[in-house]
Amino acid sequence: MTTPLSNDLLSQLQGQPLAQMSNQLGLSPAQTQDAVTTALPLLLGALGRNASQPQGAEALFGALQKDHAGLDIGSVLGAVMGGGGQGGQILEHIFGARHDTAAQGLGTATGLGGSQANTLLKILAPIVLAYLANRMFSQGASTAPATPQGLGNVLGQEREAIQQQGGLGGGLLGSVLDQDGDGQVGLGDLLKMGGGLLGGKR
Repeated sequence: MTTPLSNDLLSQLQGQPLAQMSNQLGLSPAQTQDAVTTALPLLLGALGRNASQPQGAEALFGALQKDHAGLDIGSVLGAVMGGGGQGGQILEHIFGARHDTAAQGLGTATGLGGSQANTLLKILAPIVLAYLANRMFSQGASTAPATPQGLGNVLGQEREAIQQQGGLGGGLLGSVLDQDGDGQVGLGDLLKMGGGLLGGKR
């Protein structure tokens, strides 16, 4: 079960894009699809959290407009595979100091391990931003107004859907983003979730 934006983007990655990711990661197509299905809600949910404040929505909107508008997923993927795309920098903007926690959590949840999960997140981060830019700024692609508030609303709805569905993606998102606000989320917290995190898709 996936949420509206992650499901739409996952459908756009079917075929050659997922095959390229499989080759890059050294995984089977099925393993890659499972990992991407878990990673997309994590990235989109974190962006939803960032855009929940007006200044965060404005910063993200400006970045999409300046750096990611007009890019198609295929060209972004090609740039990332070639060593470009600034995936690492984008991850730091999305997760802040928790980008390592996100990679470790994704690796634990999917069985990839932290290194492969980190590589996958670096591949997907610029693709997610290009997707959002196309959704916001391409004529007829979005019902939301092309404003920071419109972007915040779209991502806010996605984040709510991810959290409501729970399971692997929702549990991972909640752990990485530290919903209780103690600032102490780590890999141990992810492992403590037991079935909600590790048992969701086994």
